[in-house]
Amino acid sequence: MKFLKNLIFIDIETVSEKPTFSDLSERMQNLWVKKSIYLKNDEEMSAEELYAERAGIYSEFGKVVVISIGAFYTDKEGNLNLRIKALYNDDEKVLLEEFIQTINKKLDEQKVKLCAHNGKEFDFPYMARRMVVNRIDIPEFLQLSGKKPWEVGHIDTMELWKFGDRKSFTSLDLLTAILDIPSPKDDMDGSMVSTVYYQENDLEKIANYCNKDVEATAQLFLRLKGIEILPPDRIHFVN
Repeated sequence: MKFLKNLIFIDIETVSEKPTFSDLSERMQNLWVKKSIYLKNDEEMSAEELYAERAGIYSEFGKVVVISIGAFYTDKEGNLNLRIKALYNDDEKVLLEEFIQTINKKLDEQKVKLCAHNGKEFDFPYMARRMVVNRIDIPEFLQLSGKKPWEVGHIDTMELWKFGDRKSFTSLDLLTAILDIPSPKDDMDGSMVSTVYYQENDLEKIANYCNKDVEATAQLFLRLKGIEILPPDRIHFVN
């Protein structure tokens, strides 16, 4: 299975860059108010409430706090295994630099292929933008500039599932349900990340949640390629 070589599965967790709307500078408050006007708001929340609820998903107002990384490898018996590791830090710049160093230490960045669920719309561009904000050189495996589409090593499991249909979003949770893959969800979901981070101060809990999404994404990739998913004893979480 040569196509699994140099393939890295990732998932990121993000929160608002500041704990509350009032912690923003006056300029950033005004810019958020302008942005919030165009956000879908069925519940008619105020700009302050919308900031708490959604700022983390916008790279201009959020930051990355966890990056989980997964990769397949073959054991001594020739069986396919999956190793997953979570990187997390309150200091986003340190986290992003550690992510780049971790990838480059193991692989040639020219050959790395990244895979994530909805990665092309969220994870990949979000990280690249936050690297720009933090004055970090964007690594080759995140670069799009000057590349032809087939030269970009980005794989998106949601895009694979669409089979060319661009009309709808399909969640990772839904796909794992219909394809008989163990659910990545436990006692928290994405909407709880900001609360767990700012109110519970439990970054490790967020990291564990992120790891499970990487596990599910890797298993989904196997199913989409017609390969049997891995049993639990061949999935390894490392520190």
